[in-house]
Amino acid sequence: MMMKTKILSLALAAAFVAAAPAVTFAQAQAAAASKAGTPSKMVLDNSTRILSTLESRRAEFTKNRGALRQFIATEFNSMFDRDYAARLVLGAHGRGASDADVKLFADALADGLMSRYGSSLLDLNTRLKVRVKSETALPNGRGVRVSSEFLRQGGEPVPVDYFMRNTGTGWKVFDVMVEGVSFVQTFRTQFDGPLGRKTIPQVAADIRAGKLQADATTNQ
Repeated sequence: MMMKTKILSLALAAAFVAAAPAVTFAQAQAAAASKAGTPSKMVLDNSTRILSTLESRRAEFTKNRGALRQFIATEFNSMFDRDYAARLVLGAHGRGASDADVKLFADALADGLMSRYGSSLLDLNTRLKVRVKSETALPNGRGVRVSSEFLRQGGEPVPVDYFMRNTGTGWKVFDVMVEGVSFVQTFRTQFDGPLGRKTIPQVAADIRAGKLQADATTNQ
């Protein structure tokens, strides 16, 4: 259970930072997934860069969590479509909501998640392997699904899928699914009750204050 929780936490943190966690790919797999400009190639390239940076700056990040948070924030802002994901999490509660309110919720949720799970990246085993299995189009032109799996020594593979869309400024992640569980759906369920009782800004304030937390490992 502890290993499974670590994988789930790591997958969430890494996906929200860089669209994929770890990073040793067979050359045949890399060649199959590395067509220029594809989301799969972005997963490969960003994974390599993130892993390399974590390894070269691990001692620094361990001592200086502020530097780690800055690194995470920079990557997160470039890779994660936080406002779109927030609208998906809000679901019916977000209908008619202003962009400003959605941004309040998105920023609070993102900062809370990174604060809670960002340090998991320091526990990353660099010998962990990830295989990109496929890239398929989502219905109605909503984007693509990049299917991959964690390959662990002495353990069963853990399927991790990334949902991405072209925002006009590039491909960005808006959801991640681990072992068939969507984190957007998980958070939508978690926040449905609070959003039914309070306004979006009030719920965002509660997240900021630590009164509410998004739990990536619920029911896992």
